[in-house]
Amino acid sequence: MDRHDALLADWRARALQLEALAAQAVIGQPRVIRLVTTAVFARGHVLLQGDVGVGKTTLLRAFARLIGGAFSRAEGTIDLMPNDLVYHTHIGNDGKPAINPGPLTEHGEDLTIFFFNEINRARPQVHALLLRVMAERSLTAFQRELRLPHLLVFADRNRVEREETFEISSAARDRFMMEITIDAPEGEADRRALIFEPRFHDADALIGQLPAAVLPYQELGDIAAAVQQHVQASPALQDYALRLWRATAAPADHGVRLDALDLHDASANEVMLAGASPRGMSLLLRAARVGAWLDGRDYLTPEDVRGVFTETVAHRLCLQPVYELRRPEIIGALVRGILDHVAAP
Repeated sequence: MDRHDALLADWRARALQLEALAAQAVIGQPRVIRLVTTAVFARGHVLLQGDVGVGKTTLLRAFARLIGGAFSRAEGTIDLMPNDLVYHTHIGNDGKPAINPGPLTEHGEDLTIFFFNEINRARPQVHALLLRVMAERSLTAFQRELRLPHLLVFADRNRVEREETFEISSAARDRFMMEITIDAPEGEADRRALIFEPRFHDADALIGQLPAAVLPYQELGDIAAAVQQHVQASPALQDYALRLWRATAAPADHGVRLDALDLHDASANEVMLAGASPRGMSLLLRAARVGAWLDGRDYLTPEDVRGVFTETVAHRLCLQPVYELRRPEIIGALVRGILDHVAAP
């Protein structure tokens, strides 16, 4: 084993330790933890779906502590303005106006995880600022450019209440590597522990019990790049990914049917407005490479791609406007159909 392989093996051990420790704070969510770990090492931003109180904030605080960088949070509200993320003004103790850094700037370059709760309650102007920060990992504040090289953005959408909300545009959704659904754990023992064990009732104490900085967050970017170079895709695997991509735009051409959904004889192609973007497919393969690395391989398999396909592609698919109200059931059937009908090597 050469020095490069030894380094990646050491980091893989740290990544698996990260997952094991996170599972102590957020029980019953092994797949969610694996997906968040994948996003961390693929350097991708994440949309979260889940009801209130299922542990989204606890999960992200746990990862921020274990990674070692700073955690910051903002609440989406209808009166939130872009500048509120950068700074806030108030009257100081001396009675004079004062300016303090906002949630995006208060930690400077140490910010590693920024959680935007209920992003669809914020105005499109706020989304626009966040998109720039996500794309460039920098913003202009206090007459200078502030770099955020280690930043990952996690955003939650309120999927129950629709009053005073602004749906995220397809272009904005495409900036997120994944959309991960977090539900309450299914296991009886996990549910019993969550409501009866006192350690799960105090999130601050729960997070405080985790060791800090098991990963040096300043090195994550370099390791992520090394993983992408390390894990190879065979020509057959590349052809498979390309067929999947074509199927997202023209699913009927690949045998996908939606007869069970009663869409008045509309074909799967007629339902679609646009398939996955080149950026989306690139992020799919980035996530798949990290999955292969976490499983101890230096090559991709179809299972690596299929394992993250739903989370990386489903939120990118655009339906004709008339079908958007039925998006959850249609997208679910489309993704399942694509994976079932596109032959893997």
